[in-house]
Amino acid sequence: MRAQFVLSEIGVGLRRNLTMTFAVIVSVALSLALFGGALLMREQVSTMKDYWYDKVNVSIFLCNKADAATAAKCAKGAVTAQQKEQIEADLRKMDIVETVQHESADQAFKHYKEQYGDTAIASVVTPDQMQESFRVKLKDPEKYKVVATAFAGRDGVESVQDQRNILQNLFDLMNGMNIAALGVMGLMLVIALMLIVNTVRVSAFSRRRETGIMRLVGASSFYIQMPFIMEAAFAGLLGGAVACVLLLVGRYFLIDHGIALAEKMQLVNFIGWDAVLAKLPLVIAIGLLMPAVAAFIALRKYLKV
Repeated sequence: MRAQFVLSEIGVGLRRNLTMTFAVIVSVALSLALFGGALLMREQVSTMKDYWYDKVNVSIFLCNKADAATAAKCAKGAVTAQQKEQIEADLRKMDIVETVQHESADQAFKHYKEQYGDTAIASVVTPDQMQESFRVKLKDPEKYKVVATAFAGRDGVESVQDQRNILQNLFDLMNGMNIAALGVMGLMLVIALMLIVNTVRVSAFSRRRETGIMRLVGASSFYIQMPFIMEAAFAGLLGGAVACVLLLVGRYFLIDHGIALAEKMQLVNFIGWDAVLAKLPLVIAIGLLMPAVAAFIALRKYLKV
């Protein structure tokens, strides 16, 4: 009988505040969708870092004849065969180095033609202008500075470059987007909480006579509050469900179909469906608990009978 009464009160409350309940559902759905999207974006950045950092190299560019005339670091002239042998030997002695690959000027010129052969400047570039280099793969890409400190400024070395820097701008952009999404999510969350509190207050005011009678006949505070809390929880649950649908639809159209980023950006290792599905229970749980807790706190102030 008590359960039936609570359910009937929930139905009454939802009907009386249908517009505000709908606003709560929408705001909760948007805020949780942004929250889930931010979590997925963070995981995407982490996945891309793990994927690409495992593939990037440290490049040690050697001085050539052209550098000897223009670069201060190569003032002593182009790299000699003895210097190249010593650099390679020192690289192979380092515990943090996994592999060392030498790229000659001719090989560098061939790769340049493959990548930029259609550009105007490619027609005037000659093999002797290209730099020899050592492509060094590290066991731990984070230890780039060890190599840079050991070889930067050495005779025959023009520069030491970490290829991670090429990707860092992309990761910084994605992290910035993630922070922006979290900021918007926080704003939407505040709006949702304000709507929940206001909805509970209006609902409690409209039923103040019923709650007063319940208090007079000996009903406990928790029993009186339960319909209001469950109304908010139900609206939040619907909002969480809508947020889950938005996340699934977003993953489907952005990556697999529609925009189909997976086809257009095949070099990017996108997160899979398992990562999306793993976030859905958290979104549902927050959607259920957040409004319930907000309603419980609000009722302590507004449900005075």
